Amino acid sequence: MTTLVTGCAGFIGFFACRALLARGDEVVGIDNLNNYYDVRLKHDRLRQLQALPGFRHETVDIADVASVTRVFAEGRFDRVLHLAAQAGVRYSLVNPAAYVQSNLVGFANVIEACRRNAVGHLVYASTSSVYGGNRKLPFSETDPVDHPVSFYAATKKANELMAHSYSHLYGLPTTGLRYFTVYGPWGRPDMSPMLFARAIMDARPIEVFNHGEMSRDFTYVEDIVEGTMRVLDRPATPDTGFDPFAPDGASSIAPWRIYNIGNHRSVKLLDYIETLERALGRSTEKVLKPMQDGDVKDTYADISRLQAAVGFAPSTLLEEGLASFADWFSSYYDR
Repeated sequence: MTTLVTGCAGFIGFFACRALLARGDEVVGIDNLNNYYDVRLKHDRLRQLQALPGFRHETVDIADVASVTRVFAEGRFDRVLHLAAQAGVRYSLVNPAAYVQSNLVGFANVIEACRRNAVGHLVYASTSSVYGGNRKLPFSETDPVDHPVSFYAATKKANELMAHSYSHLYGLPTTGLRYFTVYGPWGRPDMSPMLFARAIMDARPIEVFNHGEMSRDFTYVEDIVEGTMRVLDRPATPDTGFDPFAPDGASSIAPWRIYNIGNHRSVKLLDYIETLERALGRSTEKVLKPMQDGDVKDTYADISRLQAAVGFAPSTLLEEGLASFADWFSSYYDR
């Protein structure tokens, strides 16, 4: 099997490439190595991948249609795992153009290349952020997702719609995965584990938004990758029971699917911080602040469809996952 992984030097991309290589796949990874966060972290991930047999990397921006077209023409990929995107809710408030280029133009380039090169299955990262203003918990794939509260979320919902059009028009199997708050070693510096860990180790106060009245479905990165791999190996097929008079928001008469991947439990933000403090062996002051624009109060994944489809449910306990993250953080940053 030859698999293309976009965003290979990213957090999830790094772990996904390692898992694919470990089982014997040939992996071509592309990444533009931009400076949205510390490029050294991306290069360090990439160096580990380049030491493994079966991996090849190209520095490619998915918004560059000529480069994407060339990579696909040369690669003859059986599967494509599309993880490259401009991430981050808050950054979308100040630089929406970056999201247009990567998440809309880039996605269009990748899915069109999949169509033209008869790729067997396109699996792409969506996000729990698409649930936006929804308050019914847990979030189900059949819930309406028409009220995004960030531009980032809107671009990811657009990806799901774009994928459906290609699945319907061209029979291209596509599956979108709504990831829920991924954490673990090698994580992004702009995400809460890294931000909080830096503050704790530097004895700086932690800013806690919505006065601590928030909860998240924290999901360990290796669980995310295990679920992703199982979905990748099961190309989407038409839903023979699809009812156009009562349409299902997560399946179709086209070969198109949407799944949540989360730890199917919601943890209070202050409990999460306390668990991280125990893992690091230190504590620090918490400063309670109002909710930030673009944020949501709670997330909680219903993963019954993922379980039924691929027989997998994330199971890593928060204490275990944050202990692994803390060990890596202390080692990587030599603290």
